Amino acid sequence: MTRRTAITAGAAAAVVLAILAAVLEHGRTGSLSESAEAFAGAVIACGVAGLAVSLRGSTLRGVVIGGLFTLAGVLTWTSTQRPIVIWAVLGVEVVVFAVWSRPWLRNLRELPALGGAWLGLSYWVFGVLGALFVMRSGHLTVAAQRLAYLGVFTLAVLAVVAVTGRDRRKDLSIGMAAAILVGIGALLYFGAGSLFDELHAIPDSASARVMRNRFWGGTGVFYHPNSLAGLVVIAAVRVGFDRAFAAWQRLGVAVTAALVLSISDSRTGFVFAAAAALAHAVVVLLPKGPAEERGRARWVAVAMPFVVLAAVFTIGGGSTFLFRDRFTDGGSDVTSGRTDTWRQVWVDWQHAGWAEKTFGDARTSRAVVHRDNDGAPKEGPRRDLNTDNAAVGAFRRGGVLGAIGFLIGVALLLWHALRGLWYAVILRRPDVAQPAVWFTVGAAAAVPTIMTEDWVIGGTNGAIWLVLLAGEVRSRQRAEPSAVVPGQSPSTEPAAGRQGATA
Repeated sequence: MTRRTAITAGAAAAVVLAILAAVLEHGRTGSLSESAEAFAGAVIACGVAGLAVSLRGSTLRGVVIGGLFTLAGVLTWTSTQRPIVIWAVLGVEVVVFAVWSRPWLRNLRELPALGGAWLGLSYWVFGVLGALFVMRSGHLTVAAQRLAYLGVFTLAVLAVVAVTGRDRRKDLSIGMAAAILVGIGALLYFGAGSLFDELHAIPDSASARVMRNRFWGGTGVFYHPNSLAGLVVIAAVRVGFDRAFAAWQRLGVAVTAALVLSISDSRTGFVFAAAAALAHAVVVLLPKGPAEERGRARWVAVAMPFVVLAAVFTIGGGSTFLFRDRFTDGGSDVTSGRTDTWRQVWVDWQHAGWAEKTFGDARTSRAVVHRDNDGAPKEGPRRDLNTDNAAVGAFRRGGVLGAIGFLIGVALLLWHALRGLWYAVILRRPDVAQPAVWFTVGAAAAVPTIMTEDWVIGGTNGAIWLVLLAGEVRSRQRAEPSAVVPGQSPSTEPAAGRQGATA
């Protein structure tokens, strides 16, 4: 099939899917205007999926690994009442990752040098030990569940290490970004009927019912708006800051990011994008040899992310949702109750025994937090709350040792991401191999989000962690060229050299 034929077939399929979405919406509402909006939303969704398919350099293994994590994240909200579905996906991950991660013992030796491994695995290790040491009813069940989680995510890390090590010409992060964009496209398609409405379709959960003004997806396929915003930002960082991709692809992912950030009303997503824009500006504008000769291109590359942020802040309504208390009219808690949760984590730790102080809370497998002022009725039951803070999350799940492991992970991740700038700018050694620009930007930009999200410590909602991990593994296993072109990822080969890449 020629490229033109493939494009024609894809466009025809998009039109059919858009018509189907419009027909279904008309059957649900009987409104022509709502049907037209659903048609437009479906066209946008198909466009995002088409953008994902167009990314040359995607490998089957990158798409599968990224897709399984994205699917698991979506299912945490779509199948909240059916955990067996989520465990089934995790079971598929175990089989796939176990096959791709061989030889296990040899690759296992690589893990202590990876910040991403410390961030995503150490608290599970300590959490298993803590559950074994705490002699409480059900503690063995908690230990077994945590051991299962540890196995899944360890195999995921090993798979990334093994696949990257076997063929260093292949970049798993491209396929992961493509899978993320497909996931975003699916959410936009199933939510096309309410995409342009003031109130959106939501999952059946208490927290979602007070946030109907935010886009979650639709027709039984949902994802938390903050997580959705984080996914679009990491995909935009991976594609938008790599000049090996065509200009229309970089522009397309920027437009997609602007749209998703606007409809998700995500403060953390906006902070993530703003930090990425600032980090990218620093990387591009520092003296980097050949890059100094491309004055206009450099400024265009620097300006584009800020244009996206400006669009979100103005047209997308960011000026209203960034500083609003979501749960109390006229309130001033822009953390949406997070500070109360963090305070409860500290109180629980103070009253815990030595084992839980050292190895983390062992009452539930995911160490959820319960507090009285969670918005549920006084008689309960209490809601299972996440910590929504990566540092606090590692501390809650892994105790003091988990917090130490988290700090080690952050330090290693940032060192691998920023060492190129250290050698080139501080030590004035531009000939030293440097990591990809997108990885440097992504790792630096993820740091501010530690305060309000668990993104960097993985879990079933760990697609962002996984992309950063893939960048870190590649930065350690592959010698990168020292010259940095504005917005270009040094680790990515020119598009012409990657067209024939396969799994």
